[in-house]
Amino acid sequence: MYGGVAGKAGDRLPMQIHDAAGRLMSSLNRPLGACTSRYDQSRENKMASEKAAGSQGLTRIWVIAGGIAIATALHYLTSPSLILWHELFQRLYYLPIIYAAIFFGWRGGMLASICSAVCYVPHIVMAWRQMPEYAMNQYAEIIVFFLVGAVTGVLADRGRTQRHEIESKSEELARVNRELQDSFEQIKRADRLSAIGQLAASLAHEIRNPLAAIDGAANLIESPQTPDETRKGSLAVIHKEIQRLNRLLTNLLDFARPRKPEFQALEPSRLIDSIISLTGHSAEQKGVALRKDVPKPVPSFECDPEQMKQVVLNLAINAVQAMTGPGEVVLSAHQLDSSVAISVRDQGPGIEKENMERIFNPFFTTKEAGTGLGLSVVYQIVTQHGGIVKTERNPKGGMTFSVVIPLRQRRSS
Repeated sequence: MYGGVAGKAGDRLPMQIHDAAGRLMSSLNRPLGACTSRYDQSRENKMASEKAAGSQGLTRIWVIAGGIAIATALHYLTSPSLILWHELFQRLYYLPIIYAAIFFGWRGGMLASICSAVCYVPHIVMAWRQMPEYAMNQYAEIIVFFLVGAVTGVLADRGRTQRHEIESKSEELARVNRELQDSFEQIKRADRLSAIGQLAASLAHEIRNPLAAIDGAANLIESPQTPDETRKGSLAVIHKEIQRLNRLLTNLLDFARPRKPEFQALEPSRLIDSIISLTGHSAEQKGVALRKDVPKPVPSFECDPEQMKQVVLNLAINAVQAMTGPGEVVLSAHQLDSSVAISVRDQGPGIEKENMERIFNPFFTTKEAGTGLGLSVVYQIVTQHGGIVKTERNPKGGMTFSVVIPLRQRRSS
């Protein structure tokens, strides 16, 4: 039986290798086929462009030859006595000469001048044999043919060379710009991956601590030797840690999926009053006084009232929690040109200088029970409102957080 199974497996093995090889060749053929297709398309486009250029060049040669032939025919078909007309026809030679010099360079200009001279000299010899002075003037005019053809051709060649240099520089700049864009996209992807990794590590750390506390409390409750008071304390720990996890997840959802603001007019003074009423009780328990400082009327500004209340409430709670003893937290508002500034100033120990640049990072906190998402949510909401968050260390200790929001929001049309 084992030999039969082995034989069947041995029979299937070459087939599997054959299929794998076929899939490998197919996967290799697809990009090779795409490259070949692009190469063939590029070659066809180049051939079509060269063919069009050749056809256009031939047409221009016929135009030059036709211009010289017309000027020559007019000379030979007009009576020599009509000198004024002959001078006009002589000027017609300049048209094909300049045309040739522009499109074929100085070589084209010189060749057109030679053809014009070859066609015009016999007419000079035959028509003005009896007028040597006038004939010499015509020969001198032929010299001007060559000068005009050469100078125009040189200038055209120089302009063509400069144009090609500009086009090549433009192509080089476009290529460099594409490379920079690709590099920028790669850097952004790397930053996003790094941020996701840091977020995952911080989230795991923040969840592990409450889970460890819940696990320890549950073990104490399960133990038959645990006193009733200890069980009650363990249940309180479990409830506390569950609330901490719930707060963490709520803040995380607010940070990860921010709601689009619904702008309404809001008075800064009324906003501060609502924050003081919400945090007044907890502040009194710590011996902290909340004071409103709005010296003169501040105009209403457009914002999402609920989100703005969340912003200032987070700042006020942080200020109260930062106080290590009795003191005062001041909530103020004033107008700054076309913006409104709402500030929260505390008398706590402040934030260390090395931590100032990290306080808005997700999960960064200096508090034992903090989630590290409060200021991140504040920064995100304020940014959605087109504003900025300012931080300042107070001269006599503590911190001042200021939120600057435009009076009027720009709405997308």
